[in-house]
Amino acid sequence: MMVTFVDSNKAEYGVEPICNEIWIAPSSYYEHKARARDPDRLPDRIKRDMRLELDIQRVWKDNFRVYGARKVWRQLLREGIGVARCTVERLMKKLGIQGVRRGKKCWTTISDDLLDRPTDKVNRQFVAARPNQLWVADITFVATWTGFVYVAFITDVFARYIVGWRVSRSLRTELILDALEQALWARRGTSGLIHHSDRKSVSHDVRKFWILI
Repeated sequence: MMVTFVDSNKAEYGVEPICNEIWIAPSSYYEHKARARDPDRLPDRIKRDMRLELDIQRVWKDNFRVYGARKVWRQLLREGIGVARCTVERLMKKLGIQGVRRGKKCWTTISDDLLDRPTDKVNRQFVAARPNQLWVADITFVATWTGFVYVAFITDVFARYIVGWRVSRSLRTELILDALEQALWARRGTSGLIHHSDRKSVSHDVRKFWILI
């Protein structure tokens, strides 16, 4: 960018005055121009990167443009081209190419701003002086050999102990209710309990049920 700026203004101001203003050595500018005219003057690292870029693009295109950095790296090693995986990742990012990610995207939070939401009764202060004083709940997804599964869990803040959990292939209200019912059955005494959850992670029906605890 600086070399381009110098090129566009050197006819009016000269190279040295511009370089002094933008704090680069005139010798650096002249060396850059010399390398552009004669690629043999480039540093060895840049020359190697240029060769690797050609090999990376070749492997990526020969494999239907679906290979990511790991598979491209392994293919280069099989061909006897010694290169670090981080180098392949860096050059693929520079080239703007990447592998195809299989599988559908999983969603655990779908916000609806039109729904009424219970107020935050703990003001984001997740501490408890006794069991069954504060529970927190959340939903996440976990990758398995057969695909993604959703996991709903409820944790007692006092002991950081999971008191209820359920796993399902689909994100339905029953998943969260089953986890809650397991926790209620396991702990029984829930008088004065506050149940806190992420505002986007549960359905409206479950929210209304939790308010009654």
